[in-house]
Amino acid sequence: MHTREVTDGSLILGLVIVTALAFDFTNGFHDTANAMAASISTGALKPKAAVALAAVLNLVGAFLSVEVALTVTNAVVKIQSNNGAPVTEVLVDDGNKLLLVVLCGLVGGILWNLFTWLLGLPSSSSHALLGGLTGSAAAAFGLAGVRWTGDGTKLDGVVGKVLLPSFISPVIAMIVAFVGCWVVHKITNSVMDRLNERTFRWGQIGGASLVSLAHGTNDAQKTMGVMTLALLASGHWTSTESVPVWVKVSAALAIALGTYLGGWRIIRTLGKGLVDITPRQGMASDGSTAAVILAASHLGFALSTTHVATGSVLGGGLGRGTNVRWHTAGRMVTAWATTFPIAALIGALTFWLGHALGYTAGALVVFAILTAASLWMYVRSRQGHVGAHNVNAEWDEPTDLLDKDAAVLKQMIDNAPVEPHLPEENLTPGGTR
Repeated sequence: MHTREVTDGSLILGLVIVTALAFDFTNGFHDTANAMAASISTGALKPKAAVALAAVLNLVGAFLSVEVALTVTNAVVKIQSNNGAPVTEVLVDDGNKLLLVVLCGLVGGILWNLFTWLLGLPSSSSHALLGGLTGSAAAAFGLAGVRWTGDGTKLDGVVGKVLLPSFISPVIAMIVAFVGCWVVHKITNSVMDRLNERTFRWGQIGGASLVSLAHGTNDAQKTMGVMTLALLASGHWTSTESVPVWVKVSAALAIALGTYLGGWRIIRTLGKGLVDITPRQGMASDGSTAAVILAASHLGFALSTTHVATGSVLGGGLGRGTNVRWHTAGRMVTAWATTFPIAALIGALTFWLGHALGYTAGALVVFAILTAASLWMYVRSRQGHVGAHNVNAEWDEPTDLLDKDAAVLKQMIDNAPVEPHLPEENLTPGGTR
């Protein structure tokens, strides 16, 4: 009997590890747009070169720090102590209940990431993961297992880590990018004849690289922490001072591979669907994103990279005075507002299902549901395929034509084919040919 329990626990652990790496992979391609959408849109980097650079920097960033990896779930649920070890109250049934909680939380995060990717909408992968974990933990241990607020010393809990950043992140980034883009245009308008677009594109690449590095440092830690928590719960790891080397390497490679494949649908929405980005505007937007994220990290304030990047693009467009596609912006805000609750609902529903079927059978069924739903969304995505070949195609041709410079419009008119005029002798007396 003991051997069977160990085998069952190991099977569930294996499913958790595979699912965690799958989440890390979706995190990579889902969030590539945060750093590279503007650079791809303006031509500062070729699409494939952009995602390759982002992948390398995400890989490097993943190894820079594991400072908060062991306590990543503490932000929203009460299943870990301050040193990262699972609390005694949740270690029931040989830790299998906690493993199922983690598995279902990951499923909630992955399914929401894939759904928003299918729609081409940027949303926070971190909030999706935290939402999934909150929902599954609440289903398993009751609402008392959710950390709604902090202890008063810092912003924490669902309110401090999810709700407030959802509102504050895009607003701060929008203001910084608006001011930055306005200043850049004012300063450079008088010297544009001595500058070319290449100057601003290099600035874009620098800002985008910083965002990619920061993303790898922050987001890869979440997967490392979840995997280590699962190992601690199952008794396969005992140290609360370090993360296993193979966990670091696998998480880093998963997020880098996902980044390299590129979430082209979201890159297209953020780069072409919100505003028409110029190199000067792109430099201001990318610089603002990097500045806000790095400043917030230094101050210990967790901001969503997705929300900051989107706010920066929007603020840059407003600072330039360009046309904003508010319908697209509204869809993005809707996705942000529903990320946490829907991921939480998925986490809760899958836990109830898995728990009702028994830990091992339930874990297998939940994993099968995840696999089937993921394959369905992938097949659907092929019907309107977006890739490196068409990511920069015009978003809305009629609107874009109206937004073009007068000189460009004149050139288009001058180059338009004109029907040749027939000589008068080819006309009949009645004026017909």
